[in-house]
Amino acid sequence: MAEPTPRRHEPRLRPAPLLFEPAEAAADPEHFFDLESIDDPRALLERSTELTHAFRAAADRAMEFQALAAAQLADPRRFDRLTTADIAERAEWTEDYAKKMVEFGRDLMRGEPAD
Repeated sequence: MAEPTPRRHEPRLRPAPLLFEPAEAAADPEHFFDLESIDDPRALLERSTELTHAFRAAADRAMEFQALAAAQLADPRRFDRLTTADIAERAEWTEDYAKKMVEFGRDLMRGEPAD
């Protein structure tokens, strides 16, 4: 797994912005956030590194939201709660991973830091 993201009591670093890709540019398989147009290798390394950090931060944050949603859906107090098998199916996870994500989400809701 990637590095843990900061918790609520730690300041969150802002990664490089993920600029909007126009539909016509996104349709071109060679086009990727305009990196192909950067000729200077120093500039290319800098921008591609910024994007790498931004994607990692976005993936970590999205995973936290997945965990929160899984924990909320598995909450036994909900009349419409889902089993971990149901959550696994919806998220395309294994049931074991769904159980871990539910626990991770519960830890996040309690404000506990990730291990």
